[in-house]
Amino acid sequence: MNTVEIVESQKRDWNKVAPAWEKWDSDLDQNWSFINHLIVGYARVRPGLKVLDLGCGTGHPAFLAAAAVGRQGQVVGVDLAENMVQSANKKAKSLGFTQLAFEAGDVTHLKFETNTFDAVISRFCFMFVPEIEKALSETLRVVKPGAFFSAAVWSAADKNPYLKLPIDVLKGFIEIQAPGPNDPSLFRFAHPGLLAGIAQKAGFQVVDEQEVTGEAYKSSAEQYFTSLMEIAAPLQNLFAKLDPKQTEEAEAKIKQEAGSFRVNGKLALPFAVRVISCRKPA
Repeated sequence: MNTVEIVESQKRDWNKVAPAWEKWDSDLDQNWSFINHLIVGYARVRPGLKVLDLGCGTGHPAFLAAAAVGRQGQVVGVDLAENMVQSANKKAKSLGFTQLAFEAGDVTHLKFETNTFDAVISRFCFMFVPEIEKALSETLRVVKPGAFFSAAVWSAADKNPYLKLPIDVLKGFIEIQAPGPNDPSLFRFAHPGLLAGIAQKAGFQVVDEQEVTGEAYKSSAEQYFTSLMEIAAPLQNLFAKLDPKQTEEAEAKIKQEAGSFRVNGKLALPFAVRVISCRKPA
């Protein structure tokens, strides 16, 4: 597929799963809350600032940023999927965040004026962007001189059983072609310095990079499988290639293997995330 086809396919996929992201919102926020805090902290978000969240999905970490900037600040979230944006705006209204708004858009073609934002944040977005150089150039353009940009992407597959487990199981049923180094994929920027290096080429100064680890807690293997299947459009696309018997067998095996991560009555599935902090030269 060419870039336009990839983007349109992504838009369809993420629009399709938007209701599930709304359904599992609380669960996802609990498991990834510390990632949100890292991103917001790395971007030096504070009261009164104007902040941009790229690939905002249903609103995290934009909600945390909105709380940090307060009523005198402003947070804008941008996402490719209109249904994600609709869900995020609904939640913002219900929580009374008048300083927070979400809109549909492409991170490689931002509509904002140059030097608009005091900070830019992004969580689990950039590994899926086909034209990553263009996205980071646009990020540099819209942020003010001296301001910070922070982003989180998934680290190495072997450190992410939470995501890798079902893919490994499915490899026993269908052929899954390994993505190329520049293809949009979950673990595209797992290698240390890779995303930071592209940001540096775009014109950012790289301030820091770290890998952080955590666990996604689930009450049962059933909850793990159901939640991941409902929110992960790429996983749904892989399951669509199975016949009914294979689907049943794959589901059973995923649940069985997930059960090995049980700790103190709950599943604790490890994950690892790479977080970078960059600054636009003053």
